[in-house]
Amino acid sequence: MKIGLLGFGTVGSGVYEIVKSTSTCFFDDIEVKKILVKDEKDKVMDIITTDAEEILNDKEIDLVVEVIGGIHPAYEYIMKALKNKKSVVTANKAVVAAYLKEFTKTAYENGISFEYEASVCGGIPWIKSLEKVKRIDEVTEVYGIFNGTSNFILDNMTKEGYEFQEILKKAQEKGYAESDPSADIDGIDIMRKLLITSSLAFECEVPEKEIDVFGIRNIQKTDIEYFKNINCTVKLIAAGKKYEDKYCAVVEPVIFKNERIEAAVPQNFNIGTIYGKTIGELKFYGQGAGKLPTGNAIVQDIIDIIEVNGKLKERKFENKLTKDSSLISGKYYVRVKNEEFEKENSDIIEKKLENSGNLIYITKKIDCQTMRKTAEKYIKEGIFYARFED
Repeated sequence: MKIGLLGFGTVGSGVYEIVKSTSTCFFDDIEVKKILVKDEKDKVMDIITTDAEEILNDKEIDLVVEVIGGIHPAYEYIMKALKNKKSVVTANKAVVAAYLKEFTKTAYENGISFEYEASVCGGIPWIKSLEKVKRIDEVTEVYGIFNGTSNFILDNMTKEGYEFQEILKKAQEKGYAESDPSADIDGIDIMRKLLITSSLAFECEVPEKEIDVFGIRNIQKTDIEYFKNINCTVKLIAAGKKYEDKYCAVVEPVIFKNERIEAAVPQNFNIGTIYGKTIGELKFYGQGAGKLPTGNAIVQDIIDIIEVNGKLKERKFENKLTKDSSLISGKYYVRVKNEEFEKENSDIIEKKLENSGNLIYITKKIDCQTMRKTAEKYIKEGIFYARFED
C-alpha cells in the first residue's frame, strides 16, 4: 500500500519514523510515496512536495494520512481523497468533530475507509475498544481525562503546589501547551474528543452547542488546597451518558476521592472509561499525546485498513436522542468573589464556607447545565466550580 502524508510536523514525522524503522511483517507492503509540507525550505527529501494535488490526484496512492490540523483546508483535502477512492486516516479532532458523519458516509459510499483512532486519547486504543464493546453491548456511559495538558497542570498544582499561571508557563516551555492555551484550559480540545466519543458510543449526532463546557482557566491554588484537605483531587473530565432516548454530554472539573483511579492519573497521561450492560466498567490508560504514541495509533489504523481488505464496516449515527442534563448531576463546589451570588442563587446553595479569605459554596444536587448557566454571569469575575463525583 502506498500512502501520502498531508503534514510533516510532530505527528506526521512520527508516522514516517514508525513506518521506516519498524521491521514487522505488516510493514512489508507500506510505502510512504509523498509528503506534503507548507514551505519550500522544508523539502529536504525527494518525496516531499508543497502541492497537495500531487498526493490527492496520484492514482498510485491508496491511502492518505491527514495530520495538518485545523478544519480548513483539512476538510477539503479529506473529502477530495475520499471521493478519489483513497482511504483516509487522521488525528485531527477538530475536523472529525465537525464532519464525522459526512466523512463516514462518503467513505462508505466510495468503498473505502475513514479511520480516526488518533483523534481521541492519542496512543490509547480508545475508538477501536469502544467499537468492540458495541459489538455486544449497549454503551450507556463514557467518561475520562482526555486532555494531557490540563491533567499536567492539575497534577502539578496538586503535587508541587504551583499556582495556575506558574505551571501553565512550564507546560508551554515543555511543549505541552500552545502559546495560546485556550483549547486546552477552556475545555475546547476535550469537548471535541467527547463529541466524537459520544457520537460513536450512542450512534447519534451530538451537536457541539449541546455540550456544556467549563474549563480550568480560573482554578487557584486555594481550590487545590481545599480539595487536598478533604482527601480529594480535581480533574478536568469529559462525560457522556445515555438513558433510553435521552443523553447528556459535559466537560467540567470533577472532584474525586483520592482512592479513585482517576485521582492518581499523573502528568500528561489520559484515562477513559466505558460502561457496557454486560461487560460493566472498562478503563483504558496511557499516553494521550506525543509524536510516537499518536503516530502509533495512526499506523495501527493503516494496518487495520490493509487487513480488512475491502470488508467495510458501516458506522451509523441515526439515533434521535434528546439532551437531558439531569443525567449528569451532583453537588458542586463553587468559589466566587461576588457576594451577590448567594442572594441570587439561594435556592441551590446547601452551605457556605470560607477558605483562605474566599467565599466557598457547596450546592444542593443540581444538573450540569444548571451549574453552567448559573456560573455564566460570574465568569469574568473568576468563578471556579467543580462537581463532586457521586
